Amino acid sequence: MNITQTKRILIPALVVLVLSSFTLWLKPGGGHRDVLLDYVDTTANPGNDFFSYACGKWVKDNPIPESERSWGIWSKVQEETYNRLLDISKESSIKPGTNGSNAQLIGDFWFSGMDTLTIESQGGQYLQPELTAINNIKDLNGLLQEIGHLQVLGVGPAFSASVSQDEMHSDHYALHFYQGGITLPDRDYYFNTDSRTANIRKEYLPYITNMLALAGDKPAQAGQEAQAIMLLETSMADSSRKLEDLRDPYANYHKMSLDGLQKLCPAVNWKNMMATMMVPAVDSVIVGQPEYYQQLNKLLKKTELATWKSYLRFQLFNTYAPFMSKNFDQEHFHFWGTVFTGVKTQRPRWKRVLDSEEGYLGDALGQLYVQRYFSPATKKRYEKLVDEIFDAYRDRIKQLSWMSETTRMQAIDKLNAVTKKVGYPDKWRDYSSMKVSRASFLQNAMEGNTWQYFYYIHKLNKPVDRTEWDMTPQTYNAYYNPSNNEIVLPAAIFIIPGMPDSLVDDAVVYGYAGGSTIGHEITHGFDDQGRQFDKFGNLKNWWTASDSAQFAQRTQMLVDEFNNYKVLDSMHINGRATLGENLADLGGVNLGLQAFMKTAQYKEGKKISGLTPVQRYFLGYGISWAGKYRDASIAKQIMTDVHSPNFARVNGPVVDIDAFYAAFNIKPGDKMFVAPANRVKVW
Repeated sequence: MNITQTKRILIPALVVLVLSSFTLWLKPGGGHRDVLLDYVDTTANPGNDFFSYACGKWVKDNPIPESERSWGIWSKVQEETYNRLLDISKESSIKPGTNGSNAQLIGDFWFSGMDTLTIESQGGQYLQPELTAINNIKDLNGLLQEIGHLQVLGVGPAFSASVSQDEMHSDHYALHFYQGGITLPDRDYYFNTDSRTANIRKEYLPYITNMLALAGDKPAQAGQEAQAIMLLETSMADSSRKLEDLRDPYANYHKMSLDGLQKLCPAVNWKNMMATMMVPAVDSVIVGQPEYYQQLNKLLKKTELATWKSYLRFQLFNTYAPFMSKNFDQEHFHFWGTVFTGVKTQRPRWKRVLDSEEGYLGDALGQLYVQRYFSPATKKRYEKLVDEIFDAYRDRIKQLSWMSETTRMQAIDKLNAVTKKVGYPDKWRDYSSMKVSRASFLQNAMEGNTWQYFYYIHKLNKPVDRTEWDMTPQTYNAYYNPSNNEIVLPAAIFIIPGMPDSLVDDAVVYGYAGGSTIGHEITHGFDDQGRQFDKFGNLKNWWTASDSAQFAQRTQMLVDEFNNYKVLDSMHINGRATLGENLADLGGVNLGLQAFMKTAQYKEGKKISGLTPVQRYFLGYGISWAGKYRDASIAKQIMTDVHSPNFARVNGPVVDIDAFYAAFNIKPGDKMFVAPANRVKVW
């Protein structure tokens, strides 16, 4: 069960942390190097492909390592973060501190993850009680009890559930039930007929077979079980909604009593299921996709018990394989790493252990990280920038020609109510009740999943904590949460690789941080999803009918624009599924530019490295997406991600901004030229 908040809207990493040595940026004769010189490819024509112009040199100079599915400016932040968290983890391992302290938890988790001799000797022994319980299932009631129990362990078979705010009553937490059950990351993987997707389905069957064989089943039997599991999951996928259809908050909100849930899916005794899942008493639940639960009801009745038991065994080992002996771990990597993302070599173990540590003990690491690496001066600079971007948005809303005064006033009211969280939280998560030891990496993972499960379950029937962060300060990411009407900007999102903040000029800062991060996240509050929530975080229509129609007409132009972007040989971006992110990108670039135009650098108009302030602004935005992906990873992104590929996140928004054409002298005949009447104007 994935008991995590699901409504935050995320973007990939934009920038990276400061390197310990700044000497690389000093010129021999004094002064410092221009940050853009390592990125811009002067041989490229900005009018034909601005992404290649802005990022081409960096992309050429930084090939994707064999162990990575992608490599970009976001990777540089992670590399520096890894080194810092490695120091923290090693120090904590040597001096773990008192039981339950952050140092003890971090140190013991690190030790267990790096103790490969013990991991190999233990294999999957800590899963044996779960395996025995699955094998002992005798009837439907026993099956349902085990499904509920595995939810607590983070396995999540049959359906997906989470605790988050009630979309229409944001002051209350609610238990949500969503479509789930499938192992492949999207329902289309079970049906699309293109060669890439067909190959993944082909490889999926031996993966299931091999995992079940490692779990103890005879190979021939495991092969038959794999076929049955595939049929079961295909039936689940058949009743699952497409990626773009999950973006409508009203269509995915069905609040009902427990009796209503019982009528929807009567094969499950939901009272017993809640008890098994240790859910406190609730009087209602929110079902995202009712048709899925109708299909689950049929599958529980008609699918053989033996198939369900095989499915549960596979789900269990698929979840915990990375924490087990090498044979399980490598089988898991081959499918999810090589087949899905094209990566041939597994990442070093120490990085994989740090990834797990971040997932289970992120705030514990964050407290130590912030103390060492995020200065008050940096925090102050970006808090000021956040305020300036908000001022720019307020001005833009006032000047919108297509919006009525009634809607305009409410839009400004909502903007004024947005909570701004910058750098790190004032209150940290307390992990002292998590039982972490040096005895078993697998056992620590199981404890971590269970702890996280109850962390969210215990929110039910309690006041909503609007001070909470769902990201750690060392995370190279950011998000907007519509239920809290808040933007959250972790410390790691703000700094350019290898460059001290004090040496970055405003044009670049306003582009990569103001436009691609801050402005992006603010715009999410007014994208196709976010605009449907009011200033209190409730799903409520505050738009006039004519303004909604205008918004739909303008955003359809953006859908059409991105539908036309071709990726790889035959795939196209899904303009409907990526609409929210594309709107946020477009809004962000506009907001950052408008805020930058009030700075002294813009007003003075002096060139740096032959580039005007406005050119540097757009390039600052462009380098925030410097990087590239393996083909298999891009294909997966198109099918499963609401974010467009990097080149489109740069070229897509700038072609709709008039100032871009003036800055780079873009004219008819250039590949990126779009006639003024066809340029998308929303926020």
